[in-house]
Amino acid sequence: MLYYLFEYLESEFQLTGASVFGFISFRAAMAILMSLAISTIYGKRIINYLLAKQVGESVRDLGLQGQSEKAGTPTMGGFIIILATLIPVVLLARLDNIYVILLIVTTLWMGTIGFIAVSYTHLTLPTNREV
Repeated sequence: MLYYLFEYLESEFQLTGASVFGFISFRAAMAILMSLAISTIYGKRIINYLLAKQVGESVRDLGLQGQSEKAGTPTMGGFIIILATLIPVVLLARLDNIYVILLIVTTLWMGTIGFIAVSYTHLTLPTNREV
């Protein structure tokens, strides 16, 4: 979206520096920095929210040392990765590119499968069985 905004600002108002969004290397660097910022800033908030809602994983007793430390760990950490991937893509990529559309659809599709197969199953089934 920002690509199209700055393209419009450059063509209509000759905004200085707006043409830098035309370079894929600049948009890639901005996407890396934006995804790092999203995962760092909002990741902790999402984890704290999941801990407050008691969305955690129960651990089977296997007799291993230190396995009790994993009890209560939030199970939906992939949600942070999906957000940190899709937000920069939607904001910085050219959305008329078929590969960008394929990336968005595939990420949402696989994220949904991962949520249904792992997280939802772990949260709703009474036993902690492997999927």
